Amino acid sequence: MNTIDSSYYLKNQSVADSANSSLGKDDFLKILMAQIQNQNPLDPMKDKEFISQMTQFSNLEQMTNMSQAIEQFLDTQSLPPLIQYSSLIGKEVAYPIVNEETGAEEGLEKGVVTSVVQKDGDTSLELKSGLKLPVNQITSVSGIGGASSGE
Repeated sequence: MNTIDSSYYLKNQSVADSANSSLGKDDFLKILMAQIQNQNPLDPMKDKEFISQMTQFSNLEQMTNMSQAIEQFLDTQSLPPLIQYSSLIGKEVAYPIVNEETGAEEGLEKGVVTSVVQKDGDTSLELKSGLKLPVNQITSVSGIGGASSGE
């Protein structure tokens, strides 16, 4: 006669933390193995049921792997703005000249980026002329004497 492994008894199970009450793939495998070991020999588990449960397990594992891969991807994509804009050092940037009285654009000015500055969550570029230019005002970037590309 089959006996139930004592590790499956309720008194031997650790109490799940209320913050993490979801079942993982290890829990799923334990349940599946207990189900297979304790099935009725006169009415065994049908192949379709077993395949269905294995498919669910496979889907769970793939979704877990994909979730981890997306998290890693997002971590690499969320570089701090300071690092993100550091590639502009030594490049020539164009920005609009705005009339302070009317607020109208009067043309474009160009300058070479010497450093990137981040203060209070705002990122700005320091130009050779000493001007600190917010990054959202850049209209194009080019290599010194090179071709221009719009941002």
